[in-house]
Order: sequence, then C-alpha cells, then structure tokens
Amino acid sequence: MAIKAPRGKTQIDATGKSVGRLASDIARLLQGKHKPTYVPNKDEGDFVEVRNAAKVKVTGRKLEQKVYYHYSGYPGGMKTKKLQSVMSRNPGEALKRAVKNMLPKNRLQKDRLKRLTIHND
Repeated sequence: MAIKAPRGKTQIDATGKSVGRLASDIARLLQGKHKPTYVPNKDEGDFVEVRNAAKVKVTGRKLEQKVYYHYSGYPGGMKTKKLQSVMSRNPGEALKRAVKNMLPKNRLQKDRLKRLTIHND
C-alpha cells in the first residue's frame, strides 16, 4: 500500500514578478514536480496561494497588444478582450489564465486549478 504524501500550502508574493515566470512556477507547484515522489498520472501537487496579484509586472507592450479570445460557437460569436481591460477589472484572472495554459491539458487540470487561490490585495 502506497503512503500518500501530505499536500503542502505554498504562499507566493507576486509583487514585481513577471506574469509568465510567476505562472510557470505556480504550474510546477500545482503539478507536484518539485517533490521527489512526482508521478505524471497522479495529482499530488500543493495548494498555492498568491498574494498581491494586482502588483504583478507586465513587460513590453503586452497591455495594449495581448488579446484574449472567447468563441461562443455561433457565427459572429468571437469575443475579444485586451490584457489592459482584464487587468483593470480583475488582475488575478490574467494570472489564472496564464497558469491554466501552462498546465497539461488532461483530466487532472481542473482539480489542479481548484487548488490555486489568487488575492488582489
């Protein structure tokens, strides 16, 4: 019988960190790749709590140029949002989208994202 490793809780301060670099670190922690017991088909990652998501750094001209797309499935149903409007409304959403895109696209993705909490202090 295998002994299940206890899940830790990691707190990260996002002040002054780049969105992409922070998202890759968070994705690694959610998957459990930092543990010696890592197995790709098991979900043994940590809980991750991110503080100060509003103070995250966006480099280059991404605020004006980066666009998020959402398609409803209907003709003419393509919706677009610029990063600047997403950051002004909810800066945690931009970080959450970045983390989601860095996680593997499989059945474990939804449960891993549930362990991520983002605070915009």
